[in-house]
Amino acid sequence: MKRTKDKVIITCAVTGGVHTPSMSPYLPLTPEQIAADAIAASQAGAAILHLHARDPADGSPTPDPAVFQQFVPVIKQSTDAVINITTGGSTRMSLEERLAYPLIAKPEMCSLNMGSMNFSIHPVARKIPHWEHEWEKPYVEGMEDLIFRNTFKDIKHILRTLGDAHGTRFEFECYDLGHLYNLAHFVNEGLIKGPLFIQCVFGVLGGMGPDPENLIHMRTTADRLFGRENYRFSVLGAGRHQMPLSTLSAIMGGNVRVGLEDSLFLNKGELAPSSAEQVLKIRRILEELSFDIATPDEARAMLGLKGGDAVGF
Repeated sequence: MKRTKDKVIITCAVTGGVHTPSMSPYLPLTPEQIAADAIAASQAGAAILHLHARDPADGSPTPDPAVFQQFVPVIKQSTDAVINITTGGSTRMSLEERLAYPLIAKPEMCSLNMGSMNFSIHPVARKIPHWEHEWEKPYVEGMEDLIFRNTFKDIKHILRTLGDAHGTRFEFECYDLGHLYNLAHFVNEGLIKGPLFIQCVFGVLGGMGPDPENLIHMRTTADRLFGRENYRFSVLGAGRHQMPLSTLSAIMGGNVRVGLEDSLFLNKGELAPSSAEQVLKIRRILEELSFDIATPDEARAMLGLKGGDAVGF
């Protein structure tokens, strides 16, 4: 396989469960806003759309299937993008809550964090002069004393109930070197088969720092553990590291992820008016470097997905 000829897959994560409404007026919160932003991101060139839900009343993260159902089918009917539903949700959700909608939707792809970890943006709370909703400040500050839980048993349960039962494949989110070894454990146990889609996450407090050397180390470690022909990697750089690390990922033969879940900014000091603007920016950078951008169907072929018709929504 001549990997140098592979096209670059752009994933877009449009809202997430970390940022709050007071941090940006552009963060999509209602089902209508999430659908519109996701559709625009697909039109801008995103092959994969990574989706969380928000309570439309106050913008807080929610696992409620009824809320997901208000925008996920709209996105599917309006685009041919790969729908990727979170199994992460937020640090305050139980495993059962996090799986509530994925088990109904049976999507082509879900995210899957490859370990329990500290995951926090609590220092950001000091920079917010005014909070729009009562839940926001304790939510952000409270991250200092919470962990994101995904034990080996949790991961096995997700793999079996979504992967084995419904043919869903995964964006394996690896926030640290040990997460690659956790992934290798499940591969060696026969619970995961390739092609793997490894999303390396840099710059989240509690995980790897956004140093280029860490990206290189993750890439060479993945090569050693899985063999380069058996996986595809992508990079998520949090905050201001989004564009530089995404660009480096493509240069190293990888794929990219952008979106307001990962960074609220388009340029230094300039809030991004939408996730689509971030997609357009990384696409422009990559095309100027002579990379080709993968379509949704090309991404499906590259990642061995079951196809958009074989889903439950």
